[in-house]
Amino acid sequence: MSDQTATARDIALLGTLARRIRFAVALALLVILPFAVKPFLLDLANQVLLAVIGALALMLLTGFAGLISLGTAGLLGAGAYTVGAMVREFSAPFWVTLPAAAVLGALLGLIFGLPSLRLRGLYLAISTLGLHFIVIYLGGEYEAREALSTGVIIDSPSIGSFSLTSAVGWYFVLLGFAALSLWISVNLQRSRTGRAWRALRDRDVVAGALGIDVQRFKLLAFMVSSTMTAVAGALFAYYRNFVSIDAFSLYLTVQYVAMIIIGGMGSIAGALLGSAFVILFPYAIETVAALLPARFANMVFALNYASFGVVMILFLLLEPAGLMGIGQRIRNSVGTWRSRRSVTERP
Repeated sequence: MSDQTATARDIALLGTLARRIRFAVALALLVILPFAVKPFLLDLANQVLLAVIGALALMLLTGFAGLISLGTAGLLGAGAYTVGAMVREFSAPFWVTLPAAAVLGALLGLIFGLPSLRLRGLYLAISTLGLHFIVIYLGGEYEAREALSTGVIIDSPSIGSFSLTSAVGWYFVLLGFAALSLWISVNLQRSRTGRAWRALRDRDVVAGALGIDVQRFKLLAFMVSSTMTAVAGALFAYYRNFVSIDAFSLYLTVQYVAMIIIGGMGSIAGALLGSAFVILFPYAIETVAALLPARFANMVFALNYASFGVVMILFLLLEPAGLMGIGQRIRNSVGTWRSRRSVTERP
């Protein structure tokens, strides 16, 4: 018995060591990345990091708590316009505008989470869609009132004489915020709150019968998700030094929904993979289209939209578990192959 215990302990230690090695390698690659790629690829990496924050927020709400929301673009816009208005009107520094965007996001999450206490499914999705149109309307009115025909220009955040303008500097800032969002998501998933959200997702009536405060945890899911999304919008505004209502179309919401579907619903790693896939996919299409004859160049824009829709449909039909499901199938196939090989090689 002691030998078996020691063997199990050794296997567990090896597994822990392997995870730490993988983490160290991944961390080293992330640190080296901004110094090893071209500016265009570095901008793509920054876009992915921004998307990771919003995708993790939506995963907490929809993938874990099972609450459908179509207000992601509206929340991003709310955070961005909070920064734009406060910087333009009061010259507020970033350590004021970012918390203000977070507070506004939490407030909007509370307000637009209230319908979730009575509505479900499609009806809840339509109610959250109202958030998008309200923010678009208010942002458009602000631009019109201030005669900002081209949007709001925002200075880069600064501390004293240091101003965050370089893409490399932004990479590490966004990496820090993405890592913080990941840490929050992982800990929430493992906590009592995460278990309550999964119970709500599976069956909220049963969750209520088990003593879970359904209303409180639904509102908490909306508030946490909305806060993270609004902060992502504020970072987007600073990163682009510009806010325009055109940047927060309904298509942006569809992209974020696609991230959690393509990555794998209910999976934190799926949110990371889905973010990278959705951000990089249009550029991959453009690269392929560039190899086609010149007369097809005008079709690239339409091809992006069509291909994006086709990919979403294919994932929904053929692989509902997304990229994480594909990875699991590959691991299962490799494990099966190894077990068969060990059996055939056994004397």
